[in-house]
Amino acid sequence: MSLTDIPIQTIDGDPTSLAEFDGKVILVVNVASRCGLSPQYEKLENLQKTYGDRGFTVIGFPSNQFLQELSSTEAIKEYCSTTWGVTFPMMEKVRVNGRSQHPLYTELTKTPDAEGKAGKVKWNFEKFVITPTGEVHRFRPQVEPDAPEILQLIEASLPVA
Repeated sequence: MSLTDIPIQTIDGDPTSLAEFDGKVILVVNVASRCGLSPQYEKLENLQKTYGDRGFTVIGFPSNQFLQELSSTEAIKEYCSTTWGVTFPMMEKVRVNGRSQHPLYTELTKTPDAEGKAGKVKWNFEKFVITPTGEVHRFRPQVEPDAPEILQLIEASLPVA
């Protein structure tokens, strides 16, 4: 099964998959509202505004894996929209590690980071850039969404206008 075939659900409970974003550069990120890294939401939204019309999207996956996400879907939606003005797609709350790990993260975590380490998501705001060709690149939580290596990858992978 390819990444695009794995069933996911929107934050509103609608079934979908990454196939909906076929041909786009996708930045998948596990988010948490009460995390010290939550200001990254602002940079994620800036990426969405900058590249969204050019074949790019951020997709947020709330996770309480590290005990820093709000308990209800409504609270998460309100926090994201009122605090950060999030317009990018948000999915249902998922587990990114362990026995109940979401199948998408089972696949994504096979990808090594810049140091060649694959495996568990270390913390909130771990980023996976999926190119239109299906190539996956992994960036650990401390790497800011607008880091040069992420921006270069997005720009190099955008569809030619």
